Amino acid sequence: MAKLSETYEAMVVFSLNQGEDGIKALTEKFSAMIAAAGTVESVNEWGKRRLAYEIDDQTEGYYVLYTFTSAPDFPAELDRVLKITEGVMRSLITVK
Repeated sequence: MAKLSETYEAMVVFSLNQGEDGIKALTEKFSAMIAAAGTVESVNEWGKRRLAYEIDDQTEGYYVLYTFTSAPDFPAELDRVLKITEGVMRSLITVK
């Protein structure tokens, strides 16, 4: 039997070039997107951290961890949107 919902974690690293307001807007944008397709359990903002290696000539990024429940087909759509959004340096979505 197919699962109707699953719990996921999405770690997103935003570029600091977006500024405080830009990062806040992106964080809220993805929270709203997840809420529209499922249930947001938590949004844990880790804040500014040093990257393990340079990405696009940047050594720091703003980390946000989303924990959510959704249908199994939604994470693929979220990943697609994360990859095409300016200001998102890296993202990873896993089943919790």
